[in-house]
Amino acid sequence: MSIAFVFPGQGSQSLGMLAELATAYPVVGETFAEASDALQLDLWKLSQRGPKERLNETQNTQPALLCAGVAVNRVLDQQIDQRAIVMAGHSLGEYTALVAAGVLELTDAARLVAMRGRFMQEAVAAGAGAMAAIIGLEDDCVREICADGAQGQVVAAVNYNSPGQVVVAGDADAVARVSEMAKAAGAKRAIALDVSVPSHCALMRPAAERLAEAMRSIAFAEPRVPVLHNVNVREAGNGDEIQQLLVEQLYSPVRWVETVQAIAGRGAEFVVEAGPGKVLAGLVRRINKSLKALPVFDPNSLEQAMEAIDA
Repeated sequence: MSIAFVFPGQGSQSLGMLAELATAYPVVGETFAEASDALQLDLWKLSQRGPKERLNETQNTQPALLCAGVAVNRVLDQQIDQRAIVMAGHSLGEYTALVAAGVLELTDAARLVAMRGRFMQEAVAAGAGAMAAIIGLEDDCVREICADGAQGQVVAAVNYNSPGQVVVAGDADAVARVSEMAKAAGAKRAIALDVSVPSHCALMRPAAERLAEAMRSIAFAEPRVPVLHNVNVREAGNGDEIQQLLVEQLYSPVRWVETVQAIAGRGAEFVVEAGPGKVLAGLVRRINKSLKALPVFDPNSLEQAMEAIDA
C-alpha cells in the first residue's frame, strides 16, 4: 500500500469549508488559529462567514486554502500510520505540500502566500488580465492558438490539468481572442474563469521578483517526504532550489498531467486530496485510471478514504 498526498490551489475555497471536519477534529481549528495569529487575520472566521468577496481576494484565499490543506493533512496524520511516498500541490497547493513535508513552518508559509497573493494582485491592474479553460483540444493545438492569438500581447497555456483541459492566461483581450479561436478550431468549450489574477504567465514576472526578495528571510528545511514541483515535475535538491522553483512557478505552467503520471510512476496506489472539495481527485481519475483518488474534506469522506486504504 503506497499513498501520495496532493493539495489543491485557488478555486477550491468555499464558505463553510471544513466546518464538519473541524467539529470532529480540534486540530483543524488549531491549525487555522496558528496561521491566523501569524497574519493577525481570523482565517477561520473568514472561511466560515465571509463575506465571500473578501475570502476570494487572492491575498486572503491563499493563506485560507493553505490552512485548509495543512489541517486535513494533520487529521490524516492522526489516522494513517504510513507516511506518504510523495506529495505535490497544484499551484498554491505546492506551498501546502512543502508545509506537510516539513520544508516550511505553517506560520512562515502563511505569511509568504499572503504576500504572494498581494504581489500577484498588484502585478496586473484589475480587469487587465484573464484566464479561460479550453476544453476538448490537444495541448499542441492550444499552444499554437495562443501563439497566433497573442498579437503582441501576453497569452499562454498555463495549467495542463488533464487530457483535453488546458487553462490559458494573459492579457484579457488576448485571452478572449484565444477563446474564440479555440472554439472555431473545435474546442467543446472555452470557459472564462472567475479570477482576478492571470496566474502562471509572463505578466506575473514582477510578482515573482518581489516574491524572491520576500523568501530570503524564510528558512527552508530538507523535505521529509519528496515533493514534486509544478515547474519541472521533479524533487528539489536543497532549500535554495526550492525557493527558485517557487519563484519560477509564478510565471511558468502547472504541469499537472505529468505530475500525476510521475506519482503513478513512483508506485503510488492511492492519491489522497487533502483540502476542501475534490477537484484534484477528479483530475487524477481522468489522467490515470490505475490510481485510486480519494478526496478528504469532511468526516464522511475521511471514513471512505480510510476504508479504501485499509481494504
